[in-house]
Amino acid sequence: MDMSKREIAAAAARLVVEEGLEYGPAKRRALRSLGLPSRTALPNNDEVEAEVREYIALFCADTQPAELKALRGLALEWMERMAPFRPHVGGAVWHGTATRLSDIYIQLFCDDSKSAEIALIDHHVDYEPRMVTGFHGEQVEALSVHALSRPLGEEIGVHLLVYDLDDLRGALKPDAQGRAPRGDLAALRRLMEQEDKP
Repeated sequence: MDMSKREIAAAAARLVVEEGLEYGPAKRRALRSLGLPSRTALPNNDEVEAEVREYIALFCADTQPAELKALRGLALEWMERMAPFRPHVGGAVWHGTATRLSDIYIQLFCDDSKSAEIALIDHHVDYEPRMVTGFHGEQVEALSVHALSRPLGEEIGVHLLVYDLDDLRGALKPDAQGRAPRGDLAALRRLMEQEDKP
């Protein structure tokens, strides 16, 4: 990674951890704050994630593990509620870089795209429908809710991204680092059990 990319990745990582920005906006803002030309090559998400891990290890090692545990617990709660729609958690909560400022992203794989929305209505859950960028860069419907995390004492954004059932196959292909990009209920439970072991 060249010097300007490393600087951008480090500045973006700080914005991700301290302000809860997503990687894309954090990279663009880091570029501006460093006064670099808008055509400067940006680091990829893996490079930013490496810097996020380093930043957390240096500045948040005492608080981040408990925050991550609380977010994973809240994700598990929502995945259990939405179990009929084959929920998979991804992003920082799955990869272990989430802090109290991170939102939770859960992908739902539905036979009928309206069924998840109907389930929320049936359970009297207030949600906001919106379009977000999906895991292939396409626009995907998200049902966004604010859910209370008791351990953190604050509301967290939970985004339920609605996919077709056919998208599930491609969703489980390993990422560039050979990791599972998301996990289902059983995988999240295993991850949390491993972390609870001394």
